Amino acid sequence: MKIILSSNPYRDRGLRATLEAQRILEKEGAETVICLPFALKKGERFDIPRQLTLSDLNKELLKADLMICFGGDGTILHAARDATLHGIPIMGVNMGSVGFMAELERGELSLLAYLARGQYATEERMMLDVCVLRGERLISQELALNDAVISKGSMARVAEMEVLADQTQVTAVTGDGIIVATPTGSTAYSMAAGGPIVEPTSKCMIITPVCAHQLAARTMVLSPERTITVRLQRGSRKHLYLSVDGGKALRLSGGDRVEIRRAQHTTKLILLANRNFYQVINQKLGGVSS
Repeated sequence: MKIILSSNPYRDRGLRATLEAQRILEKEGAETVICLPFALKKGERFDIPRQLTLSDLNKELLKADLMICFGGDGTILHAARDATLHGIPIMGVNMGSVGFMAELERGELSLLAYLARGQYATEERMMLDVCVLRGERLISQELALNDAVISKGSMARVAEMEVLADQTQVTAVTGDGIIVATPTGSTAYSMAAGGPIVEPTSKCMIITPVCAHQLAARTMVLSPERTITVRLQRGSRKHLYLSVDGGKALRLSGGDRVEIRRAQHTTKLILLANRNFYQVINQKLGGVSS
């Protein structure tokens, strides 16, 4: 079994957790390689042991069986796209604050011995295919495990957009923006904006307005078979911004449309700690005091 250890050096200082995981896994007979989830910028330095050999993530993804990420939810989301496109199950070790998507905490690395022995399960999570079209020209296409957010950015003016499902208008939003989330993303920005909590293995799409200037604005839960289109007013001089899974924002112009549908790909998350969804909610989000 070959396992990629992908560590965010901003979170895992000196890659200490990664190196501890490597010792545990290799003691159980697994083969491991250590990769960074992103390329280092010129002149950028981290507290990484000099004798440590780092491998190229893109090359290792071609021949790996599993991938473990060390970081926060952003690190896991970033890695999920790469792992999913190569059909590799992924697991997160929380090195951040909440780490809602992480399977293990920093103090639970001993459980990785079970992973090396093949004593684990996987859970499939629905993803979104997010396309931006300008006329009939495809401007951008991305996969989302959590959500696609269309917002006004830092400008004071409100965002105005029309939302359609299979070419039928379902709402028009005036406010700070709109979130289209998966069930996995229902506990992220969508929840903070007033959306429902949905079991992550469900199959649906959640539309949540952000700070809507409308009394009747409501979250809607749609069938996964729908195609959601968010359309900007043609001729508008206002620019809105699209961010997929919290990534770099893409500027949208008047007349652009964002088409969102259920992706053919699914993310496979590794289950190891024997915690169910509601235990995680209570632990991470303070649902119930113990």
